[in-house]
Amino acid sequence: MKLRTDLLKFLTMEDIAEEALANKHRYKPEPNFAKTGVGSLLPATPEERAQDLARNQELIERLKQQQRESIEKGVDGAPS
Repeated sequence: MKLRTDLLKFLTMEDIAEEALANKHRYKPEPNFAKTGVGSLLPATPEERAQDLARNQELIERLKQQQRESIEKGVDGAPS
């Protein structure tokens, strides 16, 4: 998959939080998490990978739309 760095300026904190919450169930803290701050991420199932791909495609399309709107308005940069 190509990394779309040109779309990063349109990424919002809500987009990041949505993705983090979608993967939260896979996080497993280690027994000494309070002391070490270390945990692990459980492997994704094929169904979860398909959901990740669908979410990623949706996000890319949403960011592309924001980019198009920005170009139409003549603004070169992140939305305010």
